[in-house]
Amino acid sequence: MAPERALTPSHAPSGLDDRKAAVLRAVVEEYIHTAQPVGSGHVVASSGLAVSAATIRNEMGALEREGYLHQPHTSAGRVPTEKGYRFYVDNLVPPDLQTADAERVRSFFDRAHGEIERMLGQTSGLLANLTDCAAVVLGPPYDASQVRSTQLVALSERIVLVVVVLANGVVEKHTIELAQALGEADVARAQAQLSAHTEGRPTSGLGPAPSSGSPAVDSLVATALELMGGDTQAHDAEHVFVDGASRVASSFDAVETVREILGILEQQLVVVSLLRDVMSRGLTVAIGTETGMAPLEECALVVSPYSIGGVPAGTIGVLGPTRMDYPQALAAVALVSQRLSARLTEG
Repeated sequence: MAPERALTPSHAPSGLDDRKAAVLRAVVEEYIHTAQPVGSGHVVASSGLAVSAATIRNEMGALEREGYLHQPHTSAGRVPTEKGYRFYVDNLVPPDLQTADAERVRSFFDRAHGEIERMLGQTSGLLANLTDCAAVVLGPPYDASQVRSTQLVALSERIVLVVVVLANGVVEKHTIELAQALGEADVARAQAQLSAHTEGRPTSGLGPAPSSGSPAVDSLVATALELMGGDTQAHDAEHVFVDGASRVASSFDAVETVREILGILEQQLVVVSLLRDVMSRGLTVAIGTETGMAPLEECALVVSPYSIGGVPAGTIGVLGPTRMDYPQALAAVALVSQRLSARLTEG
């Protein structure tokens, strides 16, 4: 996990003075660590402030009145509110992963090879292990990708495999069952027709191919194009990689909350929409209601884009409780995004 940081007061951002900022940081970090309401005694011990417990209690009371803390029970300590977490995250010093975790990331991408889908799936597992949260990796959007190459492979006289390689590294495979048998020469003609019509063009604007003069060849090409264009939302959903769902589920006691969170993670189009919406609002961390989804009001999401050759290609993120270890999550997502971009660019 991320190393502990000194909580001595420094220059406080606008909205809170130095002492209140230090007290709030101490409460947030203690609550992240223990999941128990935090009393003034813990803050005195961990904040580094040379003040009495009574002074700390007064500051915690003021933070509660200002909406940064909440007291769940009269006799209990305080817990951070969404506003408190937001202040904490906005004023974190950009964290780095501990050396051992950074080495795990470096070693992982040094060994990562093969098709992009496999690499993205394995990356989600790496992120889940680094953060103890659910990890999500979105593959490049299908409809924005150019076709690098196409290939038709006759598996039998009536079964043809379509292999499409996109410029973003995604490999699509489709099987076509023909109404009538085609010989190798006809499949080769269809291959040439398909390549000439698609290569270098985006999948979203392919349209019908010119006639070859052979109804059987034209039918094969048309079917292949239909599969390549298809439902772009369905294509995108196929390239959502989720790992560690049980990790985030274990952070909640309420069965209904767990059921709703797991239900969202199982709906790939919803996951795509969630991450893209957060990114479109310019957020790297969405806390509670900022996710825009009622079932996730007790969750936080940390996201980052990755690129291929400097061109934005997809998004990675981790989903956990609002009391997630933000320094660790931010550092892990940032480094994995950086190394994933470099690995995909190298090819």
